[in-house]
Amino acid sequence: MKPKSIYVCQSCGSQSAKWIGRCPACNEWNTYVEEIIHSGKSNKAASHKTTTRPKNLDEIDILQLRRIKSGVDEFDRVTGGGLVTGSMILIGGEPGIGKSTLVLQMSMQLPDIKTLYISGEESLQQLKMRAERIGKGNGQLYFLSETSMESILNHIDNFGPDMVIVDSIQTMTTELAESSAGSVTQIRECTNQLIQFAKTSNCPVLLIGHINKDGNLAGPKVLEHMVDTVLQFEGDQNHLYRIIRVLKNRFGPTDEMGIFEMRTTGLHPVPNPSEFLLADREMSLSGNTVAAVIEGHRPLMLQSQALVSTAAYATPQRSATGFDQRRLAMLLAVLEKRAGFRLAVKDVFLNIVGGLKINDPAADMAIVTAILSSDSNLPVEQNICLAGEVGLSGEFRPVTRIEQRIAESARLGFRQVMIPYGNLKNSDFSRFDIKVEPMKHIGELYKRLF
Repeated sequence: MKPKSIYVCQSCGSQSAKWIGRCPACNEWNTYVEEIIHSGKSNKAASHKTTTRPKNLDEIDILQLRRIKSGVDEFDRVTGGGLVTGSMILIGGEPGIGKSTLVLQMSMQLPDIKTLYISGEESLQQLKMRAERIGKGNGQLYFLSETSMESILNHIDNFGPDMVIVDSIQTMTTELAESSAGSVTQIRECTNQLIQFAKTSNCPVLLIGHINKDGNLAGPKVLEHMVDTVLQFEGDQNHLYRIIRVLKNRFGPTDEMGIFEMRTTGLHPVPNPSEFLLADREMSLSGNTVAAVIEGHRPLMLQSQALVSTAAYATPQRSATGFDQRRLAMLLAVLEKRAGFRLAVKDVFLNIVGGLKINDPAADMAIVTAILSSDSNLPVEQNICLAGEVGLSGEFRPVTRIEQRIAESARLGFRQVMIPYGNLKNSDFSRFDIKVEPMKHIGELYKRLF
């Protein structure tokens, strides 16, 4: 009997009976690959008797989730207190960012947890070299270089680990799918088998995943729905700092963030990132400001640098590192229209120190101040920090969790913090050892600072 085949989009998982050039679901070109349908199973539905029955809410017992402390404080912070038994965690990031180093370093700090590290990308000798570079070994850590999912599950059944690490899910293959490793079908089937193992054995499983050219996790989108937790590992290889963010978490917060410093001995948690990020700042020069932002539940003080110069070409340049370039264009338009600053004929370059990316709109006030400082060539006082969102009319809009921002500013030795006027409502900042100065408009801020 001739085997049947279908064509599957490697970008979104959409299926077609024949090859087509452009996927109608995700509009990507040349992503359809032929995959053989496994016909070993019968299509006839079998009747099954079940011993379970529907339960009322009063009949359901809530069990306390048991968590395994990873030994890495920043990782435990992000996951909500540690690894939940029976959970499936997916860690994604760019090549060489430190995903394998993080999970290896974490598994080496669990002497009481029997861990099986399965690598489909590196040999056992390469893993040993990396482990010796990171630190001391762990007697309960075992390594396996294998890519066949059936063989891996046999090893797991015979070995009986307390935790399993798979590096990476894109290299695993199963006999249930005829396509090559890394295809949508292979990733989906391999993840399904690992999820069944995790839920039945109550053993946590960590998956390392690749990302595609668009920065999304490679494989089907359903992969992120199947797992319990999705972590995104970010950073620039030219900088020391790495950030791990939560994109999804069924057992904890989804807005938390952890910061690590990359060294020759591995990744080291940064418990107080504000002091590290502000250690080498030079505030005597124009274009330097400090923003009080919130990342997850943690207040951060980030230094922003701006450079405004006369455009050398007919079209002025707009460049931003660590900040949304479209938002920068909006702030420049507000300064031009509402505050009367002629920036349309000038080049504007913006940089967030440390290689971090800002998503908090409260950084707008500091960004605007840095641009005005560079344009006027007048430095901002060293003991001033800013927190406020800029509206399209040039007004400053209130920001959330203003007390946390002010407390972090006072703790780091700042003497003055500028906030939107709307944050004064129903608030008392007298207990903080810092001067709080409200601002209503960009023009008022410029007169006060320059």
